[in-house]
Amino acid sequence: MRRKKEQYKEATELTVTSEIRVRFNETDPLGIVWHGIYITYFEDGREAFGRQHGISYLDVHDHGYTTPIVKSSCEHKLSLRYGDVATIKTTIVDTPAAKLIFRYKIYTPQGELACEGETIQVFVDANGDLSLNSPVFHQEWKKKVGLGN
Repeated sequence: MRRKKEQYKEATELTVTSEIRVRFNETDPLGIVWHGIYITYFEDGREAFGRQHGISYLDVHDHGYTTPIVKSSCEHKLSLRYGDVATIKTTIVDTPAAKLIFRYKIYTPQGELACEGETIQVFVDANGDLSLNSPVFHQEWKKKVGLGN
């Protein structure tokens, strides 16, 4: 199998590490996290990233936009279990396109990689129209944090 060539680079200096505790309602009868919950953990990481770097959902909304997810991928390596405290590392990808790309790595309490994935979000204005160009506030944010692709 051929891997796609890396199109854009992760801005590793813009990585946020956060923790989550696996809740009972996120697990199956064996106490293992249900596979679909990892997307929720990605959102937890994205929200932590947004709060730390000034591009939270509320910041985007204050500028008249929303950022729906148009693509997500998730690759499972190891299982998390009820009660585990997992670490989420969330990194933004530097892209010239009018979108937000985040990559995630979720680690077990022992520091082993449990899951990795990616989400892609686009900008939609208050009328529900897709923005084909990065909104001005996003361009300004990128300059502020040192992204320049």
